[in-house]
Amino acid sequence: MANNLQELLDETSAVELLRNSQIGSYIYPVVPADFTNWIKEQKAWRDTAVLYDQSHHMDNVFLKGSDAIKLISDTAINSVANFAVDKAKQYVPTTAAGHVIGDGILFRESEDEYVYVGRAPASNWLMYHGETGDYKNLEIEVDRRSPSRPYGHAVQRRYYRFQIQGPRAWDVIEKLNGGPLEQLRFFNMSTMTIAGKQVRTLRHGMAGAPGLEIWGPYAEHDEIRDAIVEAGAEFGLLPVGSRAYPSNTLESGWIPSPLPAIYTGEAEQGYREWLGVDSYEATGTLAGSFVSDNIEDYYMTPWELGYGSFVKFDHDFIGRDALEKMDPAAQRRKVTFAWNAEDLGKVWTSLLNVDGPNYKFFDLPLANYGSANYDAVIDADGNVVGYSMFTGYSSNERRGLSLGAVNPDVPEGAELKIVWGEPNGGTKKASVEPHEQTEVRAVVSSVPYSTVARETYQGGWRTGYTD
Repeated sequence: MANNLQELLDETSAVELLRNSQIGSYIYPVVPADFTNWIKEQKAWRDTAVLYDQSHHMDNVFLKGSDAIKLISDTAINSVANFAVDKAKQYVPTTAAGHVIGDGILFRESEDEYVYVGRAPASNWLMYHGETGDYKNLEIEVDRRSPSRPYGHAVQRRYYRFQIQGPRAWDVIEKLNGGPLEQLRFFNMSTMTIAGKQVRTLRHGMAGAPGLEIWGPYAEHDEIRDAIVEAGAEFGLLPVGSRAYPSNTLESGWIPSPLPAIYTGEAEQGYREWLGVDSYEATGTLAGSFVSDNIEDYYMTPWELGYGSFVKFDHDFIGRDALEKMDPAAQRRKVTFAWNAEDLGKVWTSLLNVDGPNYKFFDLPLANYGSANYDAVIDADGNVVGYSMFTGYSSNERRGLSLGAVNPDVPEGAELKIVWGEPNGGTKKASVEPHEQTEVRAVVSSVPYSTVARETYQGGWRTGYTD
């Protein structure tokens, strides 16, 4: 019986392991699916204000000690030259070959204390290198995301984590504060008082207008949440459920789930031996119409995911040598695909075809059915010219949209086709029902797709902001 990821890979190929994983759908846990309905909640982040409850779906990794910044610098493509206390940075690690493992946000809470918040691939990478590297003055503690299926058992976290976002967000925030509150620069941290409790704040802008991410002890979750909902009522604030929440990135342009590029490479063997058979990397699902026997065909570079502006060669880090040899202009580039309404309509109405064809179910508002999703994007000659990687529907844009990457010679405005559904009736994944493939026309569009987001958002993967 295998004891770690490497031993699993010795028994079967990475592609076979991941494409037929039985873990089921990727779940955003604990938070109710809907508070009103997902269309109202999508529209609220564009028109009024929303409360995102991010307390449960991300890991927290706590780094403490004078060597914490060295670990971050050694593993991140980002520079830490300008990383002061009370600031946050997006954290992007790569393998020795220069392929992305994942990403998340690092908060510098005090001189020698940092918190990473994000998905498991980057959490695991930080923990592995912190444990096995030469970091003598470093303490690491992890608070894993809440269980996907708690089955009624009590759930505890170190922090609650909320975001107040939308065009009326600052009205809500100032009402909570009892008066005006300084709008700090993007990704700067401070404090405020809500319901008599001091909370930490991060200046954010996830929904196209000034907003805050706030956090504090999990025991205060309900009290703080209730205060926000009450204060926001007059401004049209709606809590956002776990059904609508992940679809916000279709409008803002962040690809949250590339495959972590760790399944090959001699330099990463020790990491694969460290990862358990129950790890995200060993149990995650690889979904979609793009199929290759070579797992490395699913790997992505920083430029392909829109992180090119983060790559800084002012420090030594894992992957630096490989990235220095890459030509950014030769990499695929991140785009939005706007799906053809008629073709997408046929996918939806195939549910009513008694005699078929029946296409892969396109769920609303998020249609992903794996941890990492790769649908083939083809040109008129059937050549694969990119990937569609994060798919769903925006009621604000009245469009089926997906995020992905295309070859550098594919122009914006080009009409391509996305192959929807898996070949040969679908894989054995728990999240896949028998179906037929079909092709959906899609227009290569800007990132972010939303005009509001494109003109008002801040953040490196949206606008090139790097401070």
